[in-house]
Amino acid sequence: MQNSLIINGHQPHEVSPGTLNRTLAARAAGHLESLGHQVRVTEVARGYDVDTEVALHQWADTVIMQFPVNWMGLPWSFKKYVDEVYTAGMDGRMCAGDGRAAENPKADYGTGGSLTDARYMLSVTFNAPREAFDDVSEPLFRGASVDDMLLPVHLNARFVGLSALPTFAAFDVEKNPETEADLTRFDHHLGTVFGTPASLAAGAV
Repeated sequence: MQNSLIINGHQPHEVSPGTLNRTLAARAAGHLESLGHQVRVTEVARGYDVDTEVALHQWADTVIMQFPVNWMGLPWSFKKYVDEVYTAGMDGRMCAGDGRAAENPKADYGTGGSLTDARYMLSVTFNAPREAFDDVSEPLFRGASVDDMLLPVHLNARFVGLSALPTFAAFDVEKNPETEADLTRFDHHLGTVFGTPASLAAGAV
């Protein structure tokens, strides 16, 4: 049986109450449960216990990080979560230091992760349109991909030993939302990454 931790990192505010991120997190939970996974969900904005979250990372075979991209990174409350939980886990539970050895202190930085048997997936929502990425003519990202922009998040996960699964992104969710299409794409993404529940596969033609 697989264990899956879903972290909803949205920080609700008057402009964005977090409905889409909450829906995506719940959809992921339902999909994984239908595959027989044990699922735990942490909603950062509701509060959390640091040691419990470290233990959940140790327990999990898969960690899904669900969040809106705020100012090119994590919402402040999710960044605080990472700072607190990952730092607490540096006692060996999530990583044993930064991986360097006294014999060669300039090499192997970032290889001390303890979660090397687990995977992670980013699921993110953007105000930016899809067309802003992977296009050198676009003035802001200048050809950068979604994963290029999220590199610090990927590096944090790699630092504690997690291996990456393909990222999911929903775009233009504030000005030109296509929520039903995004949910359909998300279902397909989950099926591709984790597999399709037997009940659905049996009905396939």
